[in-house]
Amino acid sequence: MSSVSSTPPWNVLRLPRADGSVFLVTGGNAGIGYFVAEQLSATGATVVLGSRNPTKAEVASASIRARVAGARVRAIRLDLADLQSLRSVAESLEVDRLDAVVHNAGVALDDPPREETGDGHELMFGTNHLGHFALTHWLMPLLSAASAARVVTVGSFAAKSERLDLDDLQSWQDYQPKRTYGRSKLAQMYFGVELDRRLRTVGSTVASVVVHPGGALDSLTPSRPPIHVQTTGARLSAAPAALLVQGKHAGAWPAVRAVLDPAVRGGQLWGPRVFGLRGEPRREPVWNHLTDTSVAARLWDASCDLTGVGPGAVLGSH
Repeated sequence: MSSVSSTPPWNVLRLPRADGSVFLVTGGNAGIGYFVAEQLSATGATVVLGSRNPTKAEVASASIRARVAGARVRAIRLDLADLQSLRSVAESLEVDRLDAVVHNAGVALDDPPREETGDGHELMFGTNHLGHFALTHWLMPLLSAASAARVVTVGSFAAKSERLDLDDLQSWQDYQPKRTYGRSKLAQMYFGVELDRRLRTVGSTVASVVVHPGGALDSLTPSRPPIHVQTTGARLSAAPAALLVQGKHAGAWPAVRAVLDPAVRGGQLWGPRVFGLRGEPRREPVWNHLTDTSVAARLWDASCDLTGVGPGAVLGSH
């Protein structure tokens, strides 16, 4: 009898069960975050949508319930641009443990004026990176209470060609929306890698995994009215792009695998199989610049200063 691998090949359409698990998805009301939540809810887990807009979150929850029989999905208010408000998120979850958080929510500004959060941070860096950095601190007791929780940080392919300017993290000197967005996602990815390094140092059971969705377009995304409606015209005009990129439902696959697959390990990077832009999720080498521990450490210290979170506090120690 031939020996059969104990881990079956990953199938994005046939996910393993996760009954009894609790997953939080930030920005779970739209885009890739919505599809991460929809796919995770098909596993029997309780999925919590974190959103700054409760109305949109309820619409997303209703859409998931309509598509996934018996879905256990609910929403909580979560505003990553308001650091003070994040203190109460763990309490509002009303659970005694959290098996995974998917740091997915993100702000992308197309038009030039530089905006700030209420705390005075550049909006994209403040929301995408600093908000998730602080949120991780407040969630760590719940994550540590699970047997093997995961922090899954959703980066971006746009970060691959960027480099951080540690002397201008807030883009005071050089604000270009696309670059500032790419750098905010790069900061998140540095955080995800560095977080795992520090969790290993303290012997934590929590693992931190970094993923990116590749190229994910609205025009290639299946309809989920009223959240997203795909028009025939948009689908046809995007058809040539489908050779290179994919829809947001597929952009969700690396994050979903990072949450569920027992073979995924902390410190890894996962993205789409084909050129890192489309296809099924697979592990890829951590990008060279993300392995720079001195940049990661300086970013960590700066993030502690900017959020008011103590250096060891993110790990649940003080």
